[in-house]
Amino acid sequence: MCVKDVVIKNQVGLHARPATFFIQKANEFRSSIWVEKDERRVNAKSLLGVLSLGIVGGTAIKIIADGSDEKDAVDALIALVESGFAE
Repeated sequence: MCVKDVVIKNQVGLHARPATFFIQKANEFRSSIWVEKDERRVNAKSLLGVLSLGIVGGTAIKIIADGSDEKDAVDALIALVESGFAE
């Protein structure tokens, strides 16, 4: 299992458009991937799940992956978040 913390850098957070990018990236991997905020964990491959966390800019989240490509999955999602979703 691979777990890393990251802070959402873009001002609006994970609203519909960046959440879609996040989910598309998560779905490129075979591992099970979750996003955790304030002790609440959701499937990172689920748009409804990710949006339900209400992640705004400046929020710290955990990205958790478990599977054959877990490290690559977490690193790719961290890189996407740190890029500000190209916004």
